[in-house]
Amino acid sequence: MSSEGNHRGFIVPIGGAEDKVGERAILRHFAEICHGRIAILPTASESSETGPRYERLFGELGVQDVRSLPIDERSGAEDPEMLEYLEGAQGVFLTGGNQLRLSTTLGGTSVTDLLRRRHSKEGLHVAGTSAGAAFLSEHMIAYGDHGPTPRSDMVTLAAGGGLIQRVIIDQHFRERDRLGRLMSAIAYNPRLVGIGVDEDTAAFIDPDRVFRVMGSGAVTVVDGSEVEHLSMDSVGKDSPVSIIGLRVHVLVDGGSFDLESRTASPRSVVGAQKG
Repeated sequence: MSSEGNHRGFIVPIGGAEDKVGERAILRHFAEICHGRIAILPTASESSETGPRYERLFGELGVQDVRSLPIDERSGAEDPEMLEYLEGAQGVFLTGGNQLRLSTTLGGTSVTDLLRRRHSKEGLHVAGTSAGAAFLSEHMIAYGDHGPTPRSDMVTLAAGGGLIQRVIIDQHFRERDRLGRLMSAIAYNPRLVGIGVDEDTAAFIDPDRVFRVMGSGAVTVVDGSEVEHLSMDSVGKDSPVSIIGLRVHVLVDGGSFDLESRTASPRSVVGAQKG
């Protein structure tokens, strides 16, 4: 927990394509931890239907105060009415789309400053799905190639929203074969922890920087803290990169990872029988 009375909220990266018609476990759990007003930021999406759709979804889950804030231009991120609504929110949900629309529209604005302040000091919970998940971290994957092997030109990084530090998040992870590009991102800076989130899967990162996995897929953790050798600085353009000492964990529903101690725990099976 933060010091000096500050109180962080949850950060919730979702890999995209979360269940919206069945149990809706991820959206339901986010609504439960918020206990009140949820603001939807559909900035990443080019569809005018995205925000209203999430308004309906959260309304069906029992959220009585939910509103989409259609901020499409940087001037909208300075709108006093928008900022006032966000000041009273217990949760903010960033939709999918294009993460560069988020960074170029919201980066350096009063909206992003408010989200960082209220998350770190007032317990505001912030979730993002797909592009919204990528934007949550300080360093953001803007775009890149698919494939399992890290390569020198495989990923392009940009500044994200800065709501959580020392991690980098990728989404649609298994479905779009993005292990290589997350490894490439970590090869640029092994201080970071890579979090690759599958579709219909989320990492609920609590105020103590421990996350628990929820959903039908997995979260892949790429930990560079014990890397002994990297060739990123010496390989040619689009060449494979050598990485020695990289740690990789794959966590499914109920598994957890401590971002401070860099320790993973498997899913606990209550009442499991040995055989």
